[in-house]
Amino acid sequence: MAETLDLNALNYTVLIPYNGTTATGGDSLEIDLNVFYNAGDIAWMITCTALVLLMIPGVGFFYSGLARRKSALSLIWLSVMSLGVVSIQWFFWGYSLAFSHSAGTYIGNLQNLGFKGVLAQPSVGSTKIPDLMFALYQGMFASITVALAVGAVAERGRMAPCIVFMFIWTTIIYDPLACWTWNASGWVYKMGALDFAGGTPVHIASGATALAYSLMLGKRRGHDAREFSYRPHNVTHVVIGTVFLWFGWFGFNCGSAFSANLRAVMAGVVTNLAAAAGGVTWCLLDYRLNRKFSAVGFSSGVISGLVAITPASGYVPPWSAVIFGVIGATACNHATKLKYLMQIDDALDIFAVHGIGGIVGNLLTGLFAADYIARLDGATHIDGGWLNQNYIQLAYQLADSASGAAYSFFGSCIILFLINLIPGLQLRTSENDETLGVDDVEIGEFAYDYVEITRDVGSELETDISEPKSDIDSVGRQKYISTASNTNEK
Repeated sequence: MAETLDLNALNYTVLIPYNGTTATGGDSLEIDLNVFYNAGDIAWMITCTALVLLMIPGVGFFYSGLARRKSALSLIWLSVMSLGVVSIQWFFWGYSLAFSHSAGTYIGNLQNLGFKGVLAQPSVGSTKIPDLMFALYQGMFASITVALAVGAVAERGRMAPCIVFMFIWTTIIYDPLACWTWNASGWVYKMGALDFAGGTPVHIASGATALAYSLMLGKRRGHDAREFSYRPHNVTHVVIGTVFLWFGWFGFNCGSAFSANLRAVMAGVVTNLAAAAGGVTWCLLDYRLNRKFSAVGFSSGVISGLVAITPASGYVPPWSAVIFGVIGATACNHATKLKYLMQIDDALDIFAVHGIGGIVGNLLTGLFAADYIARLDGATHIDGGWLNQNYIQLAYQLADSASGAAYSFFGSCIILFLINLIPGLQLRTSENDETLGVDDVEIGEFAYDYVEITRDVGSELETDISEPKSDIDSVGRQKYISTASNTNEK
């Protein structure tokens, strides 16, 4: 008979209940603040934070591949710049406005300005992780939301006003949305709407904002004809971006359980299933029309499925994830035609995929949310959706979606209108700058070195100037040919 194991002899930290003495959780010089939390949960959340960060360059590659090559680098630059700008905003007052412990029903206060008092107190999101961990993780959510939205500047927007917009938008639009959705004091939270990982604050908000930005910028040069669009210049970038996003989305959805538990595992299962179903569905829808298996179509479907399952990932059973993927991809696929109906040049279909996908996901959550799935973390109780005969849940989801979309769209239009009035912060580039390309005019660098290409091929490019291999019009081509000629003469 084996001897009884003496647990007291093992080298591990014994968890004790949070004592609640100070806002920071205690004095680290006097007590070990780690005793309030499971080290595995902390390690898991740090990992998920890194996964969500990886999604941000994924957005950049995805958008860059869809655009024309003379503006490809600017979209990658904007994505990573959003991480820089929003991280500063989040530290300064963003986190406090969204998740202060004494927040109101609409927005928080400046109690945690500059991360003041943000340390070991159990977080607003979950008592299983401290404020500091929650703040870091949610900062990545804010950053990727902005990265998704600012893709709307594609090929004709200026960088400086966009940076200003990032900071203001996060403060006025995102922070209140996050507060009323995920803070226990928020009105949507109190109403009972279910949003596990960002159907409204992330996807509906970014989609509606992208639509507003596209409207305020106006159409790209040459996009007056109905359904006239340029082909993606680099499908490989689109696929690479999709892989980054699919990979990082596990941190996005699974991490929203805020603990290494069965609910996080279930979120991963439904996330993967919805993405797979969405990718196959969109690909088949495109094949029905073109008899071609499109890599861009599959990638778009994957993203649509991921968007749709986001608000539901901690609430729904695995079999429903296939429904989320199929319906999400179908709705987003057909929604790509809305921009022609509205006469708005949403260049990268951000509203169609994220706006419509987020709305579809929110509504389906009202149908398929199940109380036993939410309870997999051992603590959460919900009334569920239609699966639990809680029919009012669909109305809550609809109210959440409509209010988030309206607030994001009209709020963004007002912000952009005011920014455009400031001297030096006009939103759009000149027609000549748009012709040359945003990369050349605004960044001064290129995703591809045209000068080196021209130097190598020499006269071949000049004689083949009319062939649209590089999507540069005649003015841009002549500039680079001239540059190469001068260089060669030297």
